[in-house]
Amino acid sequence: MIYKKDAPIVLPKDVFIGHPGAPVTLMEFGDYECETALHNDLIVREVLQRFPGMLNFNYRHFPQLRIHQRAHKAAEAAIAAAQVGLFAQMHDMLLHNRRNLGSASLAFYAKDLGLGGMNFLDALVTGKYGQYVQDELALGLRLGVKEAPTFFINGVKLEGRVTVKNIAEQVEAACRKVRTTTRRKAA
Repeated sequence: MIYKKDAPIVLPKDVFIGHPGAPVTLMEFGDYECETALHNDLIVREVLQRFPGMLNFNYRHFPQLRIHQRAHKAAEAAIAAAQVGLFAQMHDMLLHNRRNLGSASLAFYAKDLGLGGMNFLDALVTGKYGQYVQDELALGLRLGVKEAPTFFINGVKLEGRVTVKNIAEQVEAACRKVRTTTRRKAA
């Protein structure tokens, strides 16, 4: 993994799963050590499949440090992977290994994805991306996030349980709103 000193940092707000230009964005403030993280990811994937081209997903880091001491470094690892276009792969790796997120495990996952080496480990040890995780936490708090997971659809906080049905209904409402707005502009 090669980091260029002058290259701009790819921030979490700029990383999308799904079509980046989709008119509806499902955003999750999450924690990689959360008990429901993988389950929530499966729900997100199903909803993404239901709305091809209309919906994308943006994961924002909200490690709950009082109960999940390794979630912060895991978030840093995800941001590091995003720098070389491998956020989605690292995201999956972290979700599937939520009980093993120590620095040695993170370095192993990175190597498995082709990100390994001293640069990745150095970025983790020095906390190169730590401030970006802190910025995510601060943003979440400003938006009223109190716990992970918390979801937003086009900036509106998701109310109710995290289920495929609930998210899909609210995404459909957002899609209708986008279509209505588009028609009004065209008229």
